[in-house]
This record gives sequence, C-alpha cells and structure tokens, in this order.
Amino acid sequence: MSLIGQKWKLPILWYIADAENQTLRYRELERKVVGITATMLTKCLRELEQDKFITRKQYNTIPPTVEYSLAERGKTLIPALESVYQWADEQMKEER
Repeated sequence: MSLIGQKWKLPILWYIADAENQTLRYRELERKVVGITATMLTKCLRELEQDKFITRKQYNTIPPTVEYSLAERGKTLIPALESVYQWADEQMKEER
C-alpha cells in the first residue's frame, strides 16, 4: 500500500488505464484528475514511474510532449482496481 496508497496515485493509474489507447499526456491528466496541483501531479508521476507502474515517453518537440502509459506492473493492478470499483458501485446502489 505504500506504493499506491497516496491520495492521487490510484486516480492517475485509473485514468491512464481508461484512456482510449492507454496513453495520456501530462495536460490531459491534469484536466482529468480534478483538484490535483501541477506540483503534486508531477511528484506522483515521478514516483509511479520510479516504482515501475507507468512509463514515460518524451518527444523532442517544441513545446515538449510527454506521454504516460501503464507499465506491466501497472497493468497487473487494473483488475484489482476494477473489482474495487464494482464493489463500490454495488454499495452505492444499495444505499440509494
């Protein structure tokens, strides 16, 4: 849990996994993860990359373009996240 337990890491992983081709640019992530600061997004992305949950691909363009996608370790986490999502969805339906 120390690797993914932080407030923003799971939403970041979820949005990358949910992307059309499982690749998102920095600005796209910034728009999707509502409430996160640029500093915190950068910090989380670096930690997720360091822990091998995501990969970072930088293109030599002006302005610089950076894309993030799930690494193999991140892909193995997605089924567990989907199970938690389904459980939470069922719990919310019962409360209504």
